[in-house]
Amino acid sequence: MANGEQIQKTSSSSNDLRNRIVFTILILCVYRLGTYVPLAGIDPFALQEMMSTSQKGLLGMFNVFSGGAVQRMAIFALGIMPYISASIIVQLLTGVSDYFKNLKDQGEQGRKKITQITRYGTVFIAALQGYGVSVGLENAGNIVLNPGIYFKMMTVISLVAGTTFLMWLGEQITSRGIGNGISLIIFSGIVAEIPRALASTFELGRTGALSPAMIIGILILIVATVMFIVFVERAMRKILINYPKKQMGNKIYGGQSSHLPLKINTAGVIPAIFASALLLVPITFSNFGLSDSEFFINFSSLFSQGKPLYMSLYAFGIIFFSFFYTSIVFNPKETAENLRKYGGYVPGIRPGDRTADYIESILVKLTTIGACYLTIVCLMPEFLIANYPIPFYLGGTSVLIVVVVAMDTVTQVQTRLMSSQYESLIKKAKFSK
Repeated sequence: MANGEQIQKTSSSSNDLRNRIVFTILILCVYRLGTYVPLAGIDPFALQEMMSTSQKGLLGMFNVFSGGAVQRMAIFALGIMPYISASIIVQLLTGVSDYFKNLKDQGEQGRKKITQITRYGTVFIAALQGYGVSVGLENAGNIVLNPGIYFKMMTVISLVAGTTFLMWLGEQITSRGIGNGISLIIFSGIVAEIPRALASTFELGRTGALSPAMIIGILILIVATVMFIVFVERAMRKILINYPKKQMGNKIYGGQSSHLPLKINTAGVIPAIFASALLLVPITFSNFGLSDSEFFINFSSLFSQGKPLYMSLYAFGIIFFSFFYTSIVFNPKETAENLRKYGGYVPGIRPGDRTADYIESILVKLTTIGACYLTIVCLMPEFLIANYPIPFYLGGTSVLIVVVVAMDTVTQVQTRLMSSQYESLIKKAKFSK
């Protein structure tokens, strides 16, 4: 009877994991279908002709994060980037505003309020960017069949609805599926376009635009980048933690040692995504009737691959968000307080503030290394994209997102499998007694 219940519960855990994986795949399929639903009132042939010559710079990056929806000008053209931009603003306010600090300290109730504010911010930013897209399409030539206020309204409504729906899909994956929903949406868009990017690269080699040696070098660089990312993402610094012995009656407890693991790249792929999201802001303003301004045209030309301003801002954004996001997800003082509460201590370091300072000093060094690693991975391939007709989907940022998100998702799957196995082993030990 007991063995039957145990088998039933183990089977239930396996079914739950399978259902979560299937649910995640179905949601991502819905997202991919949406990237092929075009906006109303657009000439597809004129759009294709314009996009074939406009895949460099920030527009190309925008197309990567939308899974090719910009190239097709679909209802998901804005992608999930307005939500990410709103999240950046809210997290920055959490560090400087007392109101948002209080919300953060309120626990679950405060988190729900912050999530609600982020959603409102997403709708506002999506509406702003949607209007910029509508004006830009009307100024781009003969792409819009019937320009006017009706087209602008329909475009804004469609793009805001698309972004809001994507935000909802991401939240559903996070709560009912496997992995982080927002990251997986970006991941699926990039992965779906990689075969086409490889095919176009080989086509460039066939026509002579790229030499065979260059194509082989690109493939070797991609493989080396993937190996480097996996190596750094799995690397960590372990801080030795000792627990004193405690005597309770005739028995002695404790006296064990453990480790506090600190990853080199605690922030993961978030800094690259956040920095990219901020660099997409000029696209919005470039369409507000400023495209005829000579000054703005010269200024916008600086935001292209290989340009010093683009590279500098991208590197600064990655480094800034590496430290900023790490400070949000890991609090040395809280960790030191938890260690002191449970009797743990770092050998040679006094518990309390000294331990917090020690952990923070190590964390700063690791974050510096992690920020440099992210900057190198994201920027080095951009020089190749700037000088050779290489698709954006083979760039450093795209490879970084694909590898890191895949590793995190596999880790979550393994964690759920291990937890179900541990539960079955514990129940088995209880029943054997």
